[in-house]
Amino acid sequence: MDSRLGASNETTTLPLTGLVFQPFEEVKKDDLIVPAASDVSLARHLFLDDCEAAINEQINVEYCVSYVYHSLYAYFDRDNVALKGLAKFFKESSLEEREHAEKLMEYQNKRGGRVKLNSLEMPPAEFDHPEKGDALYAMELALSLEKLTNEKLLKLHSIADSNNDPQLADFVESEFLEEQVASIRKISEYVAQLRRVGKGHGVWHFDQMLLN
Repeated sequence: MDSRLGASNETTTLPLTGLVFQPFEEVKKDDLIVPAASDVSLARHLFLDDCEAAINEQINVEYCVSYVYHSLYAYFDRDNVALKGLAKFFKESSLEEREHAEKLMEYQNKRGGRVKLNSLEMPPAEFDHPEKGDALYAMELALSLEKLTNEKLLKLHSIADSNNDPQLADFVESEFLEEQVASIRKISEYVAQLRRVGKGHGVWHFDQMLLN
């Protein structure tokens, strides 16, 4: 007879290690208590003031850049400038930056923060440079603004890391950083092309490329 047939059917109970989860005790923690005040966010959780302030700063950056791009659109759309491709490019760029600001506003509200919009500085209305002309000067300005925006986004990401907020860090990475690098690359190529064509007839051909 196989000795295994006579083995006991009893199972060995392994001892539990660590703490047993007690949800009704856990929710008594201060950071999990649902606030009663009507002016306090119910959704806010592990979202520090530094992160909230940094998001508001980035919202303002995006709106400021959008404002400048809108002014550039208006300049190139004038009848005595009439570079419709550049006008189209800067109008679309302005809308894109505004959409970025709105995306940040939605995220701020999602985390239980408060959106605070600052005053916008009035952008210039004239962009014709005596040496570079208007097209190259405007595109170099756009490149500088895109680099500034990238710098501010990296700062926002750094603040998220230093405040141990992986959700904010992931949001910045997934929604902004790759797209920002691509924008810098694209506008860098436009600057290089405009430097080649000078201020003359080549600008019109460049403008047609943007239009079409």
